[in-house]
Amino acid sequence: MAAGKEIRGKIKSVENTKKITKAMEMVAASKMRKAQDRMRAARPYADKVRQITGNLSRANPEYTHPFMQSNDAKTTGFVVVTTDKGLCGGLNTNVLRAVTNQFKDLQAKGQSIEVVAIGNKGLGFMNRVGAKVVSSVTALGDTPHLEKLIGPVKVLLDAYTEGRISAVYLCYTKFINTMKQESVVEQLLPLSSAELKQDKQGRDWDYLYEPDAPAVIDELLVRYVEALVYQAVAENMASEQSARMVAMKAATDNAGNVINELKLVYNKTRQAGITKELSEIVAGAAAV
Repeated sequence: MAAGKEIRGKIKSVENTKKITKAMEMVAASKMRKAQDRMRAARPYADKVRQITGNLSRANPEYTHPFMQSNDAKTTGFVVVTTDKGLCGGLNTNVLRAVTNQFKDLQAKGQSIEVVAIGNKGLGFMNRVGAKVVSSVTALGDTPHLEKLIGPVKVLLDAYTEGRISAVYLCYTKFINTMKQESVVEQLLPLSSAELKQDKQGRDWDYLYEPDAPAVIDELLVRYVEALVYQAVAENMASEQSARMVAMKAATDNAGNVINELKLVYNKTRQAGITKELSEIVAGAAAV
């Protein structure tokens, strides 16, 4: 019964794996609800700051912030948001594939690439493909903190303001629902009027600025870009937990199927052994 012993060992191993994946599924489900609440709480702020920024940009047309001006630099910046941990299905693979395709298109046009990597998986991938990583942030934990994100992202914002970068793209995974997440590569800079929400009633707003319009608009546009980056990280974290929960549930179900198949093989092997022993006993008795 050496074969039966080996199969029993495999069954025990798969059962232990199933316990781990089930526990990870339950943990991911708990974290997913918190991440979704955090993401939904940030959306109204991002929408409101976008609306106010749009009103301000039209209310003071004589001043144009550098973020709304295009330039002809030969470098493009990317803010790539991925996870710090794996075991979340194809979440990171999908967004990194979209980023790689965008890299190829821009490099074909003679553009060089600079990357800010948010998340350990994205940082490792960019280093492997030889992309120029100008800054990075990892180990964000389960809760994103804006103060950790501002520094790395500001490297690209300052480079764009100085005219050394022609555009900045934000790459992340957008949360649609628990079963669906969408890879997004959207232009962060330069900001276009179409991206900024107008007042819903189509009204034109005028403002009193203190100390002056450029100072207020400068500060608001920086806050607007920071809000977009924070929202992208919050969306990515909600997507991560959802994808991990689905992946771990699939792994748990697959482990159950493997256990059933192994038990069937074990029972067949055991029955074959018993039948063989009975046949030997009957043959021995007949010989006597």
